[in-house]
Parts: sequence; C-alpha cells; structure tokens
Amino acid sequence: MYSIIDRRELAKGNMVSLTVNAPEIARKIRPGQFIVLRINETGERVPLTVAYKNLAHGSITIIFQVVGKSTAMLASLKTGDAIKDLVGPLGCIEHFEKVGTVVGIGGGSGIAVLHHLMEGYAEAGNNLIGIIGARDREMLILEDEMERLCSRLMVTTDDGSYGMHGLVTDAIKKLVEEQVHVDQVMAVGPLIMMRAVCDMTRLYKIPTMVSLNPIMIDATGMCGGCRVTVGSKTRFACVDGPHFDGHSVDFDELMQRNTMYQ
Repeated sequence: MYSIIDRRELAKGNMVSLTVNAPEIARKIRPGQFIVLRINETGERVPLTVAYKNLAHGSITIIFQVVGKSTAMLASLKTGDAIKDLVGPLGCIEHFEKVGTVVGIGGGSGIAVLHHLMEGYAEAGNNLIGIIGARDREMLILEDEMERLCSRLMVTTDDGSYGMHGLVTDAIKKLVEEQVHVDQVMAVGPLIMMRAVCDMTRLYKIPTMVSLNPIMIDATGMCGGCRVTVGSKTRFACVDGPHFDGHSVDFDELMQRNTMYQ
C-alpha cells in the first residue's frame, strides 16, 4: 500500500495533484518515466507520468485530469488514504544532453509531464525556455514551478484571459520572429497540439521530441492502444517510448486510430 501524503486540486478542480510515499520509485525514476497504479483490487491499471519527485521525503507527485471512472476514483482519495499497487519506473530512460537552448511546450495536463522533462534538460546544463498553454487562466497548472526552471516562460490562453492570446504555436512563431536560436523543442500535450507544434518546427528545421504518454493504456505493449508509426516502423509508446522524434510520428494515422477509443 502506498499512502497519500498530500492532495491538491488544480485547474477548477478538474486536475488533481497527489503526492505519494514511494521512496524506492523516487530514488530510481528519471525525468519522463512513468508509473502504473491500481487503486484497489478491482481497479484497472492506470499509467501516469511523474511530475516531480522529492528524494528527501521519498515521495513522487502525479498530476492527472479527471476524465473517467478510474481517475474519478483516484481523485476521491484523500490525504492519509492509500493506493493499493504502484509499479515503476517504467518507460525508456531519456538521455539528456547539453544541446544549447531547449524550448519546452506543454498544454493542459501535459504541463505536468513537461516539468519533469525540463528538470532533466536543466540538469544537463541547457538554457530553458518554457511555453505553456490552456483554454483559459483557470486551466493553467505549474506556472510558478515552470517559471523557476526556465530563463523565460511564455503563457498562452485560447481566450486571451491571461498571458498571450493564442496558441502555443503562436509563441513559437514569436520566438522565431525575435530571432531566438532554438536547438531543441520538447512538446507534451493533446495530440492535436503536438501535431501542430511539429508541423511548425518542421518548417523552421528545429529538432522536436514529443511525449506520447497520453495515449498509453495498459503500459505493457499487449493491448496495442498506444501503437504508433514512427518513420516506417510500428512502435508502442509504453515500451518503446514514450518519447519520439516528433517529425517522424504519423500524427494523422495516430489521431484517426485514437478516435476508436472515444
């Protein structure tokens, strides 16, 4: 059993942050890796990426959006309650290198995934620029945490209620117009957002990685739910990723396939 030591509601209560006592996972997990949890004996397996870890307290923090029965059950847990099963770290280890200026782009709950990845890029000595976006101001998460990591943080909202009025791609365009040299882009968020980012960075010839953790289901490679074509090869986000060269991902096929599970 893994006890919950802190619980917070984010973004209109639609997103929840749970800090869980898991010292062995906290010690081993690397930025971008994920865990799989099972709330109780009859619960389904839920893969979630760790937003950050605290080695001193032996804890990990997961941030998730309430979208169905399992995430609703998870959100109903309170401080002092426990999660029955927690396994990890899972996923391929990302090897962070010093490449120069890295622009991290996060949308919605993907900002939580991006935060841990950006910590990895920071540890490698890169200069970080963050771009985070949401429908409106109340849906933004981890703004302060991202601001502490980045030398510059750009915030976009679809309705213009906060930050820059527009999409994250508008922020990329602004950086290019300012002649900011970008060596690497890391994008995490809804598939439609990551596809738009990749379409734009391809035009500017900026290397781009994407995190496909949002499409994972059982996290073993057996269900086939996270099957994706990368280049001309079939890959599974949970066992071969979740990070891939965004310019090689067939987003059109992936988005069409993803509608099967709606």
